[in-house]
Formats: sequence, structure tokens, C-alpha cells
Amino acid sequence: MLVNFQWTESNEAELLINGSQYFNSVFDCIRSAREEVLIETFIIFNDEVGRELKEALLDAAARQVRIDVTVDGYGTADLDNDYITELTDAGIHLHVYDPKPRLFGMRTNLFRRLHRKIVVVDGDVAFIGGINFGADHLPDKYAMGKQDYGLRVRGPIVKDIRDAAGALLVEHQAVQELPQIRALPPPTGSAAIRLAIRDNSLHRNDIEEHYLQAFRSAQSHLVIANAYFFPSYRLFHELRNAARRGVNVTLILQGRPDMPWARMFSSSLYSYMLQQGISIFEYTEHPLHGKIAIVDHEWSTVGSSNLDPLSLSLNLEANLFVRDARLNQQIHQHLSELIESSCKRITTEAAEKGRWWRAPLMFASFHFLRHFPRRMGWLPAHVARMETLAPRSRKHKRAQE
Repeated sequence: MLVNFQWTESNEAELLINGSQYFNSVFDCIRSAREEVLIETFIIFNDEVGRELKEALLDAAARQVRIDVTVDGYGTADLDNDYITELTDAGIHLHVYDPKPRLFGMRTNLFRRLHRKIVVVDGDVAFIGGINFGADHLPDKYAMGKQDYGLRVRGPIVKDIRDAAGALLVEHQAVQELPQIRALPPPTGSAAIRLAIRDNSLHRNDIEEHYLQAFRSAQSHLVIANAYFFPSYRLFHELRNAARRGVNVTLILQGRPDMPWARMFSSSLYSYMLQQGISIFEYTEHPLHGKIAIVDHEWSTVGSSNLDPLSLSLNLEANLFVRDARLNQQIHQHLSELIESSCKRITTEAAEKGRWWRAPLMFASFHFLRHFPRRMGWLPAHVARMETLAPRSRKHKRAQE
């Protein structure tokens, strides 16, 4: 199922900050669903958030709403059988993207993951962002809760998002096709939005290309808040070029990382970026998990794609690119407040500290990760598959037969 996406006009876009706003909005929509719920996510945990998701889905299933939930075989490998059984026994279609057996108790399917986070309800409203279904996305409740973002959208863009979710299911023969749903309401918003996905076949560089176009066109300012920042050569050079021509380039990166290696790799670039006039801030209040950026006064993006080799070259990702002055200003104001209240500025002195012993390691890491995706391509390729889990009652019946 070939999907090609263009800019769509007359959409509504609402920024959702952190899990509290995102989950409330998503769960309210699921509870009011009448025809269909489509979900793609990297992780579902059986915690307070995962259980609330389950209850909302079970309630919708009881109303005969068709539900397809697709999770990643690596990210959601530890979801327990009782949770899964409750969903499948209720008639919910639960699909696992590229599951692999464990080796000595370790998950082995690390690369080329389904990293997208998509929710579509009734073909009417959709959500895209970086937020998984877990309590670790509640920074207002937990010290190590992650700072993250999502977009809630309505309008013509919802069809594209639904088509993308459906295409993945059709490609892996989880469904023959998505059923027809009622006509969409007339568009009323002012936002132009384009969906970009990254896969390992026809859309390998789409997200990166949109970033590159925006960076090249930047005239006044460019702000990026990204959890795992280790961009491609092309993105790195365009950021440098933007700063050299007078654009105010600001990066907000992890200062309290959930995975220490993420900060180590990013910090290896600090000295060079500061020399080019790029401002760097580390967010220190919570782990930063966001993937969000603005350019000038209209362009913005929110999605699942980090600016690192895994997201840009291996994983399945989805971002929304938006032209809307109101959303751009809202994001700009929020990120400015974040810098003011919860970030520390990286100085040249701090970036150079300990450089004499870190430099060889950083140099090796820099060039290894730059070429990592290409080296991964040398390995024997495998075709990703999708497993649809059957209800326990059906399995039990087959066993009796």
C-alpha cells in the first residue's frame, strides 16, 4: 500500500505538553469513540497509565468499536500475558511488530524498531508525538518522569495519519484493508500540516529532508529540543551554516538523561558547535524525551524522531510538520520559559573541561555512530514481520481440538 503525503490546509493543531495533557486527551477521545481506534506505539507498560489505556480500550470494545493496537516487539516485550489476554479476549486486535525470541534472557531485536507514536480515533482526531503509554511520562508526579510533547490534530491531515497506520497493517498482512468510516467534518482550522514518516523502503529520508529544508530557509531563529541529539553530517552542516549566516540557533538537550550515554555522545559535539555560534542549553529538571523544533515564526515539528542514527536511519518514525504562526509562537514561548526556569547554559569552558582525556573516545564514537547505519546495512537483512495475537479462548479451543 503506497502512501505519499503532501501539505494539507485548514487543519487544527493543539500542543500537548507531557503525559498528563496527552493521556487525558487521548483517553477522552477513546472513551467517546464510535467506530474505530488505531494505535501505534513503541511501549505500553502495565502501570497506572497502561491500565487506564486498557480500561478505555475495553470500554470502547464493549461498544463494538473496532480497535487495532500495534506495539513494538522490543519496546513492549515485557507486557504481561494477563494484560494481553484481556485485550484480545475483548476482540481488540493486538499486533506486535517484529517480535524476536530472547537470547539468554536478553532482547535481541534492537534495531529497525517501530518507534512511531500514533493514535487515530474515528478518522476524526489524531495524535502524534514522542509519548509512550507509561507512567514514566508523568514528570508532574515523578522525579524521573520525562519531559515530552504531542500534537492533537483535526482536519484533512487525519486521513493521511490514518492511511499511514493502515498501510503498516496492510503491508504486514495484519488486515486486508481498513474499513470505510463516516465522512470527516468540514475543515475549520488555519494550520497547514504535512505528515512525514521514516521507514526502510520508500521513505528512508523524508523526515531528515524536511528538517534540512527548514534549516536552509531559516532567517531569524531556530530552536530544537531533542532527547537524543547526534545528527547526520547534512543536518549538522546546515545548523552550522545557519548560525554562520546570523540565525540564532539554540539547542535544548538532556542535562538529566535517562540513559547517560545519550548525553556523552551529544556532549562530544559541544565545543565545535559553540565555536560556530550555536547556543546550547541542558534541561536539568527531568529527563528530556521530546522531539520538537521551530524555525522562524511559522514552521514547527513534533513527532517521534530523534536526531540520531537510530531514528534517522533505522527506525520507523512519524513527525508532523506544521506551518502555523499560533502553534509556532506557543512552542517558542514554552521553550523560552523552559530555558529560563530549568536549563543551564553550556559554556566553552565547561565544554572543554576534561577534553584532553575525552577527545580520543569522543572522536572514535563520533565517527563510529556517523557510519553506524551504513555498517548495519552490511549485516544479513531480515524482513520485518508482524504477529497478531489471538485471544486466549481461541488458543485454548485449538489446543482442545
